[in-house]
Amino acid sequence: MAAQANITVFDGAASPVSHTFTGEEVARLVDGTVSAKWKETSLTLPDYACNRVEITKRKLKNGLQRIETRVSVPVMEAVNAQNSSGYTAPPKVAHVVSMSLVAFVHERSTETDRRLARQILVNLGNNISASVAAATSGPVSDAVDKYILPT
Repeated sequence: MAAQANITVFDGAASPVSHTFTGEEVARLVDGTVSAKWKETSLTLPDYACNRVEITKRKLKNGLQRIETRVSVPVMEAVNAQNSSGYTAPPKVAHVVSMSLVAFVHERSTETDRRLARQILVNLGNNISASVAAATSGPVSDAVDKYILPT
């Protein structure tokens, strides 16, 4: 992935909904970590309440690459009352559900090694016991399999 492209994924709702994450920023931190961030914009939610995706890549002192993909989903509180003047305050974020996939890979590992391990983990998470083709493109595949983050 050379440029930071939008990411479109479906959620796990009973009737799955498509979510489009737009590139927010790419940064190289002082310790060499590369961080790419995306957010799902909304016309009805404040910025801090939008779903987010972040992928970071950092070389550890022992030579391993640490690649983390994190998804954060803010959950809004339910607003069910108004004051005596009829004012209803806008909802706030009640809590944030975050999940991540973290890969620790040796510098001698190959792209095929990393793809195999990643696909086993993904298939395990999706309870897939049949043969499926491994994803070979997209932001997570690019980061884990190819060590490529957006620029």
